[in-house]
Parts: sequence; C-alpha cells; structure tokens
Amino acid sequence: MPYTVDFENVSTVGLESSPFAESLAGLRANEARYFRNKYGHAFTVSPVSEVPEVVDRVSRILQDEREIVIGSRPLEATAFEVDGTRMAYVFYESGLSVNVMYGIDGGKRAVGFKLAEGMEIPEELASSFKFARQKSKLAGVIRGSYFVIKGEY
Repeated sequence: MPYTVDFENVSTVGLESSPFAESLAGLRANEARYFRNKYGHAFTVSPVSEVPEVVDRVSRILQDEREIVIGSRPLEATAFEVDGTRMAYVFYESGLSVNVMYGIDGGKRAVGFKLAEGMEIPEELASSFKFARQKSKLAGVIRGSYFVIKGEY
C-alpha cells in the first residue's frame, strides 16, 4: 500500500527493520520536502513487493553502468516524473538510499547515493566513491555521492 511521506511528522513506517530506521526516515522525509517545495509533488513510496519493476530498473542501471550490486535488502521504492525528468528511489535496509534521475529529452541523467546518519559506507561503494557531507534538519548528517549515467535506459 503506497505511503505519502510526511516531512513534518517523520515516521519510520515501512523502514522499521532497518537498524537506522529513524535516520533513514529522516532521509526519506528530506527528499519528500525537496519535491514538495520545488515541484509541488507528494513523495509517495511503496513496499518493494508492490513495485518490483522500480527496484529492477535501478538495479539494472547500477549493474550495467558500474557493475554495482547492492547487498542490502530493498524496503521501499517509488518512481515518478517531474519537470521532464523520471525519478526512481529505492530505500534499503542498510540505511542506503539510491535515486536515479533520468531526463526524458536528454537532460541530466545520474545515479545518486545517500547514506543515513550512522551507517558505514557499503563495501560495494566504498572503493569507488567519495561521499560529501550535508546537514539536514530532518536527517542529521547526510553523506552523498553520484555518478553520471552514460547508457540509454
């Protein structure tokens, strides 16, 4: 069942099995606030069992572009379109958030990684990416990195 993320009253709904449930919920709420403020879009997530095609697409792009396989169990995912860009998010039990931004008419195309506060950098990402820090009222300290998508998806 889809869940509209409330960034004013942060909830761990759907993320309870993560050891970083509270900080991951803050990270998810931070994304929800961004899309509400910038695009007027309500950020809605679903359990991965309801949207396996989103997880499959994100996994395929990671594999094809950088031979990355995320070792953690995906918990929630979402896909939507705003301002000519297709967005997809997957939130993992480890506290990792992966998003794919794909401009429909060429535009920007990238994969972003964000780590919930307190989690270690996953070994599948540690050797290839440097993570910058960003402070967030909702998520504490977010560490993030990205890469540009070169292929067509």
